[in-house]
Amino acid sequence: MKKLVLAVLGLLFLSGIVSAYQINIYAPETLPLGKPLIVTGTTTFGIGTPIGVVLYYQLTTATEIQRKITYVQSDRTFRVVFDTTTLKKGMYKVEVPATGQGDSVTMRLVELIDRTDEIQISSPMDQLSTGTLSIAGTLKGNQNSGVQIEVTGPDGQRVFGPQYISTNVYGSFSISVPVTQRGAYEVSFTDAKGFVGTKIFSVVGGQQVTSPPTPVETIQTQVEVLSAHAKASRDNPAYFEVKTGSYKVNIYTSSNIDWMMEYIDDRGLLHTVLDRNQANPEEIVVQGKGRMIYVKLYPFKYSDNSIVFLYVENAQSVRVSPTVPAPFAAGQVPVTSATQESPLPAALGIASLLVLVLGIRK
Repeated sequence: MKKLVLAVLGLLFLSGIVSAYQINIYAPETLPLGKPLIVTGTTTFGIGTPIGVVLYYQLTTATEIQRKITYVQSDRTFRVVFDTTTLKKGMYKVEVPATGQGDSVTMRLVELIDRTDEIQISSPMDQLSTGTLSIAGTLKGNQNSGVQIEVTGPDGQRVFGPQYISTNVYGSFSISVPVTQRGAYEVSFTDAKGFVGTKIFSVVGGQQVTSPPTPVETIQTQVEVLSAHAKASRDNPAYFEVKTGSYKVNIYTSSNIDWMMEYIDDRGLLHTVLDRNQANPEEIVVQGKGRMIYVKLYPFKYSDNSIVFLYVENAQSVRVSPTVPAPFAAGQVPVTSATQESPLPAALGIASLLVLVLGIRK
């Protein structure tokens, strides 16, 4: 009986060891420039675990473009969206860097395709405000066919389409879209081959009336920058307490290392920030309400161990917390997720229960 118990315990412990954490991400192999790049993934990490996804421009060497943090949902999936409107065509890479908690790092290559050079616009790109926006041009290879047009206004709202417009024997098209605002209008084009690209039209005209600045508006004030610093590593994060006032507060880190920032706002909600790299500080702006903001800082890489500075503007005070602040100690998690699960303790719990049952039976 003892040998049986030991064998069962060994199998349970071994299964907990070899069942390494896994992350698998998925992204399209090709994507028209301007369309959102959606990266999805599945993982065996616990619910609520933060997952960092980085977008690189892949030429001869990889250049980081942007990074985002997402959280593992209840179905063990995660999802991030990258904006490609400001990027250039070419090969890119999306990757989940090593987290140090598992043995799985997954990468996908994505080619951004730009077809905007196939569109030749013949109507003015800058037009006077007359109540209509004239959109005319020629789409290469679309003779006696058509093009789908969609127009988004300066406020980000769709004002026209998507609507299919016929092209003539030369591939030309023309349409007038009613508009009511001045500003930049984004016009997107799609044909039978897929998304072609976007063009920006500006509606101008009329005189912008502005009130002369009052004496109060012309007064130049110098914003006081407060700071505190502490040593931080992945295993031993640094904690800070920021007392806000009644104005918007800028909070940002030093930039010598790629820092990860977590903070608990005045509503008790946890946020994770990882938007920059080691050359740029992580930064947030919060509305001051005279309450305390708790900040946790630690390096993105497990090998980093250094002093981190936290700078604040328009705050009453900032200091290094002598202990782990109560909201962090209480195990706060993002409002959209639950606490992280761990399969190994569960396996050991089952093993302990089995030993107890066998011991009673003996």
